[in-house]
Amino acid sequence: MLHNININKMNQLMEENEDVKQIITQLLENHHTAVSTISHEIRNPLTLVSSSLQLVQSQHPEVKEFCNWKQIMEDIDFMRQLLEELSLFNNGNLLHYSVFSMEKLLKNIAISYAISLDEEDSDIELISSIPSDLGDFTGDRIKLEEVFLNLLRNAKDAVSANGFIRLSALRRDDLLIIKVEDNGCGIPKEHLQSIFEPFKTYKQGGTGLGLSLSLQIIKAHKGSIEVQSQLDKGTTFTIALPI
Repeated sequence: MLHNININKMNQLMEENEDVKQIITQLLENHHTAVSTISHEIRNPLTLVSSSLQLVQSQHPEVKEFCNWKQIMEDIDFMRQLLEELSLFNNGNLLHYSVFSMEKLLKNIAISYAISLDEEDSDIELISSIPSDLGDFTGDRIKLEEVFLNLLRNAKDAVSANGFIRLSALRRDDLLIIKVEDNGCGIPKEHLQSIFEPFKTYKQGGTGLGLSLSLQIIKAHKGSIEVQSQLDKGTTFTIALPI
């Protein structure tokens, strides 16, 4: 992975020399293509393996009692998730622009997520505050939806029984401010500086790519994402997107 100092130096070289810019651009394109190809080629046979095992399980339910069967199925699901997120992370900077209503997007997300909590018989309360004056937004609707859903999923993992998650938004001058808050376990202070690093995770079963991908997508929209957290009190992620 490239660190900030590498990226800054690379950008400086690209600004100073057009030939270097073309070479680096081509190398980056080749890198993205290679990662996407490898991810795709691995994910396809892994999906076939997963489907075959599910078929075996449906025809022979007794295999669920076999030693380590459950762990095998969970490991396969994790690998599929990792490959999918790796592919998304690799293309996080590539935006497909459209004009859409941010109000409608956020309200749809809130409704869908509330329904999913009900289907799981969760006692977590989802509170939403989405005003009608957010206006139209130009950006990648699908990738932004992935960011908001990822933050909601993280909040759910952090919240215990009878907790709450709040999704809110407001328009401030030429900025859209979207917040995802929870009253969950919080994030230790020493972890706050590294939670956006790729493959850095403190959550059991996590890939360490969700927050890194979210940051990448928000930065590609020229926005910012910040986090505030207190142990045993909760966490707030704040996204600012220029209109």
